[in-house]
Amino acid sequence: MNLPRMRPSDADSDDDQALVRRIGAGDRAACAALVDRYLSRIHAFAARVLGDPADAEEVAQDVFLRVWEHAARWRPQGARFSTWLYQVALNACRDRLRRRRELLPLDEGAAASPEQSPEWRMQEASVSARVRDAMSELPERQREALVLCHFHELPQAEAAVVLGVSVDALESLLARGRRGLRQRLLDERPHLTGDLP
Repeated sequence: MNLPRMRPSDADSDDDQALVRRIGAGDRAACAALVDRYLSRIHAFAARVLGDPADAEEVAQDVFLRVWEHAARWRPQGARFSTWLYQVALNACRDRLRRRRELLPLDEGAAASPEQSPEWRMQEASVSARVRDAMSELPERQREALVLCHFHELPQAEAAVVLGVSVDALESLLARGRRGLRQRLLDERPHLTGDLP
């Protein structure tokens, strides 16, 4: 599954700080520019964590409302603005999951190309569903680490800040998450391969 790169450049980080200062002064155009830059990223992240695009939309709205309300007080403190944004989004997702009191599978991700056969698309959908189910069975912190580092391609140092852990602890979460996911998928191997040779 090929996903677009989600990591902001250093130039974006500098520009983010300028936009946040303007938002803190009440500049709605700056807020619109920041929303344009990050809305799809935050929505995709929340959809993967929550498994529900509608809930992800509400989380994204909450995140950007917080940006508007707190921009005047935001200080970099050594972290990128995008890192803080992911932290806010992750906390909003955790709150929503706590309210649900159950974990839901992650979003499917990219749709299949229309040139592919219906059989291939059915097989791909089946594999995607099993991967989502396997991801949803992982402990919450392991799943979050995998989503941040693999689906959103955050550098480990940034993902560690988002999760509030050390880089070593993040690497441990990733290793355990990968092992758990691999084991769950191996247990499903007959279903994943279906009738393929």
